[in-house]
Amino acid sequence: MTLVQLEYLVALDTHRNFVQAAEKCFVTQPTLSMQIQKLEEQLGVMLFDRSKQPVVPTAIGTEIIEQARVILKESGKLNEIISERKGDISGELKLGIIPTIAPYLLPQVIVNFMNKYPAVQLIIWEYTTEQIIQYLKSGLLDCGILSTPVDDNSLNETPLFYERFVTYISSSNELLKKKLIKAGEINPEDVWLLNEGHCMRNQVLNICQRKKAASGKQFEYNTGSVETLKRMVDLNNGLTILPELAISDLTAEQLERVRHFKAPEPTREISIVTHRNFLKRNLISTLQKEIIEIIPKQMRSKKKREVIDIYT
Repeated sequence: MTLVQLEYLVALDTHRNFVQAAEKCFVTQPTLSMQIQKLEEQLGVMLFDRSKQPVVPTAIGTEIIEQARVILKESGKLNEIISERKGDISGELKLGIIPTIAPYLLPQVIVNFMNKYPAVQLIIWEYTTEQIIQYLKSGLLDCGILSTPVDDNSLNETPLFYERFVTYISSSNELLKKKLIKAGEINPEDVWLLNEGHCMRNQVLNICQRKKAASGKQFEYNTGSVETLKRMVDLNNGLTILPELAISDLTAEQLERVRHFKAPEPTREISIVTHRNFLKRNLISTLQKEIIEIIPKQMRSKKKREVIDIYT
């Protein structure tokens, strides 16, 4: 039994497809298949049921795969110990980030980070909260940037900043006459929302005290883009609720249609999230520092703010 075989085993469990697992391991499909079969012969058990598509682990295979993940994590700590002793900031860092943060946070972070640490390869995916949690647990991601708390004992959450929600209001809406907005003053039927699967949708529904999105509009538009929400307000009236960073690129005319909430302001907590037994601590800690450096100081505290849960 070798670590390489265990890597192939975990990859096949993750992707449930021999071709995809082989591509992720940078080997041919016959090579991966042969090594999995060799491992099964060594252990004397079948690890996968190949009669099903996608392939699924057998009962004993599930237990062995779980232990294989532990072994691979522990073996990875050897390289991490050496790297920390040397003070190296290098290697590959796989990051997942929710789409409502990515375009407003990452561009500057990436430029600063890559200029300072050219030996690091950042691999970034935009995923929903549920996907990031799943991929952290399966080892496909090293860390995630998302709204918290997620209330999962297998994950560590380190808050980075606290981002207020604001309203972005069409020029024809009566709320535009107010300087500050109370959540109770918002007509829920006027609100443009992200589609299902985005944690910010749940947070906005909480702010508006709506448990589900019954729409009184003539049509319902499903989008995963904050930028599209702005455009829908511009062209179709109503209003939307945006995270604070999303108004940084508004024009002067658009900023006149932004209204803040009365205190305590609804806020989301943004954290860097890792698996409980995570590796690459130096890299993740360095990324965390780079993010905090570009965040305005007033966003680093949650004073006079009400953190909105992503699930309730």
